[in-house]
Amino acid sequence: MEKVSDPGKTNAIIAYITLIGWIIALVLNNNNKTSLASFHIRQMLGIMLVGLSISIIISITGIGLLSILQIGTLILWILGLIGAINEEEKPVPVVGEHFQKWFAGL
Repeated sequence: MEKVSDPGKTNAIIAYITLIGWIIALVLNNNNKTSLASFHIRQMLGIMLVGLSISIIISITGIGLLSILQIGTLILWILGLIGAINEEEKPVPVVGEHFQKWFAGL
């Protein structure tokens, strides 16, 4: 038998496509909430905030070595997107569980 796709899969994937995609996924998910989409919306919000924070710290301090952390943020984004494509509610390493707690209202 063919696997039936979760209706939230599209919204979960859209959430990982830029800030605009995240906003679209959030609005669409508010109309028809699914566990999968909500999970990935929270994950992507956290990833975006981590990336923004690192960028701000780099611009203030001028410490270019922190760019390594930006590569880590990219890796988190890739892992999150792969999870959405595979319809998994698997948190990204290190910070994913925190994102689920902190943004539980989404």
